Amino acid sequence: MNNGKELLEKTYEKPGAVWTRSEPPTELVELVESGKIKPCKCLDVGCGEGFYAIYLASKGFDVTAIDLSENAIKYAKQNAEDAGVDVKFMAMDVADLDKLDGKFGFVLEWALLHLVMPENREKYVGDVANLLNENGKYFSVCFNDRDKKFGEGKLRIIPENARAIVGAKMYFSSSDELMGLFGAHFEIIESKVFEKKWVDGVNVLNYFFMEGKNGE
Repeated sequence: MNNGKELLEKTYEKPGAVWTRSEPPTELVELVESGKIKPCKCLDVGCGEGFYAIYLASKGFDVTAIDLSENAIKYAKQNAEDAGVDVKFMAMDVADLDKLDGKFGFVLEWALLHLVMPENREKYVGDVANLLNENGKYFSVCFNDRDKKFGEGKLRIIPENARAIVGAKMYFSSSDELMGLFGAHFEIIESKVFEKKWVDGVNVLNYFFMEGKNGE
């Protein structure tokens, strides 16, 4: 499932990737502040430089956070130390989620799924479901296929004039497509397509907040 590790490491040669934000997204903050997600053992998948994991740790969560990039994990560890919080950061491919021990009450996946190709998504989503404890929550945000970033169509390759992971493949999904993917494993609490000023302008994103089905 490794989608351009060498390209990703190059993007993270220095801290401050184009998508990195030191402040957590309002969508995540709202879930935490409303109590829809309560402090628990949680997993941040594709954590980048670690700021969202650090936010969750500051709110009382016991956080494990993974990213494919070893450089990103190095920055994340330093950022957590600077913030004075404890987070377990690990360099790991999402293809290896089934190797993680234990269960989690919450899985955060912000802007990662569009880097997982369709042929790998069923395993990935199944692995996330298996990592959730009873009534565990899963929050997924990724590019919607209406977004014009890098052109049109579902499968897109990041062009040379972009500022991030040039040459990597991304798969932009419709909301209906993801409804089918997630529905076999999760009860979908809330889903929507929304616009957000994020990477190089306003992006169109899929939002899915879900709960694991009992017995998975």
